[in-house]
Amino acid sequence: MLKERVATAIVLLGGFLAALFLLPTRQFAIPVAAIVALGAFEWATLAKIARAGRYGYAAFAIVLFGAIVWGFQAIDPSRREVALIYAVPAAFWVLVVPVWLARGWGMPSKSIALIVGVLVVIPAGLAVVSLHSISPYVVLMLLAFVWIADIAAYFVGRAIGKRKLAPSISPGKSWEGALGALAATAIYTIICAMVLPQLSVIVKGGLWIIYLVIAALLWALSIAGDLFESLLKRRAGVKDSGTLLPGHGGVLDRIDSITSTLPVAALLFYLIVGGP
Repeated sequence: MLKERVATAIVLLGGFLAALFLLPTRQFAIPVAAIVALGAFEWATLAKIARAGRYGYAAFAIVLFGAIVWGFQAIDPSRREVALIYAVPAAFWVLVVPVWLARGWGMPSKSIALIVGVLVVIPAGLAVVSLHSISPYVVLMLLAFVWIADIAAYFVGRAIGKRKLAPSISPGKSWEGALGALAATAIYTIICAMVLPQLSVIVKGGLWIIYLVIAALLWALSIAGDLFESLLKRRAGVKDSGTLLPGHGGVLDRIDSITSTLPVAALLFYLIVGGP
């Protein structure tokens, strides 16, 4: 199982990195749109929407994504108002999801599920594309943060995990794994601030505290995104969101932490750093 996961991850990573660095933003948005559509289809499946409705929802997601990317010009890095796109999804993840997880809610209705799906799937894709228009390295830095958190939580949890983080939602996750992810991402963010010229110019003195608080927030959000999808899968009675990716399940299973962290990271990036 682990070998299958690693093999799939290598193929996915290679394809993604090639697209990330070889394609201009307008073309890079096309494979991202495909991921958004697949994620929307799987979301509609979790919401128990009829098969025809799932395709319709995926088509709607592509249209909305394209309208924002090319119509609103979210790929223009000089437009600071792009940050407004991420205000509502950021509020959803920071304010609503923690309460949702604490209460263990399911989806109250299919219509609410589809509205929530828009907040979960589309802003993450938009964040990847709009940040790519600033620099592919910004996208890679943020995604690496999520990947490091995920990998550290997995291996630390397997090695020493004893205290369950959320046993009623995801029994395999532990507090030890979560704290291992926190330590790993803290080390990563400190290294980034020390070696990247763009960050080393900004992160000085008292700003180190703000910088590390933001990193801790993104760590917490990465866990929240993972747990949120796990809760919805449990309520839907399924183990994975899909079967497209061998050893990984569906697209949502791979981007669950990204859906929660990237929109907030994009909002903070545009508000604090801004475009060129």
